[in-house]
Amino acid sequence: MSDNTKIKNTNELEFAVFCIENLAIRLGKNAEEIYKMLTEESNILSDYIIPEYEVLHTQSKDYIVDDIISLMQERGIKV
Repeated sequence: MSDNTKIKNTNELEFAVFCIENLAIRLGKNAEEIYKMLTEESNILSDYIIPEYEVLHTQSKDYIVDDIISLMQERGIKV
């Protein structure tokens, strides 16, 4: 992660965990697989989820999960 996209507080950390856990449930995978998809196969966690926390966390769970899945597909991650 670059310096400006590091998790800055517990709210951002909890949101990252929320996203990972809910993606895992929706996609039928475990959280570790999702974490690797968002960090090793892409940089979605550091370049999208954390920087866009202020906007994303105000949305519904389904919207957030659908949005991240769409981004994963756009970036070529098999979901």
